[in-house]
Amino acid sequence: MSIFNDTKLAFADKTDAQLKKAYWMFKAIEQPAVTNIGVSLLNFTVRNNFPFVDRIVKQTLFEQFCGGETREESMKVVKQMFKRGVGSIFDYSIEGKEEEEVFDAVCKEIKDIVRFSVGNPAIPFIVFKPTAFGRIDIYEAVGKGNELTTSQKEEWNRVVTRFDEVCKLCFESDKKVMVDAEETWMQDAADQLCEEMMEKYNKEKAIVWNTIQMYRTGRLEYMNAHLERAREKGYFIGYKIVRGAYMEKERKRAEEQNYPDPIQPNKQATDDNYNAGIDFVMEHLDKVSAFFGTHNEISSELIMDKMKAKDLEHNNPHIYFGQLYGMSDNITYYLADQHYNVAKYLPYGPVKDVVPYLTRRAQENTSVAGQTGRELGLISKELKRRK
Repeated sequence: MSIFNDTKLAFADKTDAQLKKAYWMFKAIEQPAVTNIGVSLLNFTVRNNFPFVDRIVKQTLFEQFCGGETREESMKVVKQMFKRGVGSIFDYSIEGKEEEEVFDAVCKEIKDIVRFSVGNPAIPFIVFKPTAFGRIDIYEAVGKGNELTTSQKEEWNRVVTRFDEVCKLCFESDKKVMVDAEETWMQDAADQLCEEMMEKYNKEKAIVWNTIQMYRTGRLEYMNAHLERAREKGYFIGYKIVRGAYMEKERKRAEEQNYPDPIQPNKQATDDNYNAGIDFVMEHLDKVSAFFGTHNEISSELIMDKMKAKDLEHNNPHIYFGQLYGMSDNITYYLADQHYNVAKYLPYGPVKDVVPYLTRRAQENTSVAGQTGRELGLISKELKRRK
C-alpha cells in the first residue's frame, strides 16, 4: 500500500467537474494513436490561426497543465497551492523560437519573473531553458570545441551575457535559479556555462542549479568530477535531478549518426542511476543541494527514507522535491502535508505559444509507462470516494 494514495488530500482543491474533465483528458492521452492525431491537428489549427482554437485549448490541456497566460493570471494557482505548502516555479513555456529578438524578449521575461517573485516564499525557484537564450546549434558548436566564426563568437557572447544577467540578478535578489537540461548534443556547452555561473555566484550557497538527466549514461561520472572542481574552486553545487524527456529523439539521432546511444539501456537502468544520484547527493550535502524532479513514488519514498536515516529535518534547505503542475498531486500534496520542501513547475504563456509545450507534455504522458494509468486510477478513486 503506497503512502501516496490519499486522494482526498491530493485533490482537495479540485471540484468534481475539474476532476471529470481531467479524467477524460488523461483517458484520451492514454491512447497513443489518439494523442498523435490530436497533436497533429492541434499544431495545424494553431499554425493556420483557426478561430476558437485558443478557447478550446485553454479549457482542456492548458487548464490542466498551465497556470495562466500571464504571471498575474497564474497567481491564483500560486496562492492556492501555497496555502497547502506547495511552492510554484514559473515556467515561461515558449518553445521552438530561434530569433535573437525572441531570445532577448525571453531573457527580459525571466528577469521580470525574478523581480516579480522577490520576497515571495511561494515562488522558491526561477527556471529557464538554455535554448530560450540561444540556438541549439551554437551550443553544439561550442560544446564540440569547434573553431567559431566571428559572428558565431558574437552570438555565443550574447548567450553568455543572457545567462550572466539572469544569474547575477538572482544572486542579488537571493533567488535560486535552475537551468533546464535539453538534448545531449547541446548539453556540454550548457554544463560548462552553468559551472562558470556557479563559480561566480555560488560562493556562499547554491544560487545557480544545473539539471542532470539520469536516463543518460555518464552523468554520475560527471557529477563526481564536477564535485572535485567545485571543491578546488570553493563553490557550492545545486542540481535538479530528473530522469529525462528526450529518449526517442536521442536514440534515433544516435542511430542515424552512428554514435553510441547516450541513453541508459532500459527503464531499470535509468531507475538505478536515478537512485545512485540520490545517494550521491546524500553523501555530499556539505557541498551539494538537490531538487529531485520526479513523479516516481519509489524514488520519492527512497529520498524520504534516506533523509530519515540521516536524521534530517523534513524541510532541510538542501533538499527539494518537485512535480509538474497537473500531475502527481498524490505525491506533491502528501510531501507538503509532511512539511517537506516541494514545488510544482507552473508553465504559463500565451495559449498559442504554449501549444508546443502542451503537445510535448501529452506525448510524454503517452510514452511514460504507467504514468497516465496512475493518474486515471487516482482520479477514479477520488470520484468514487466523493459519491
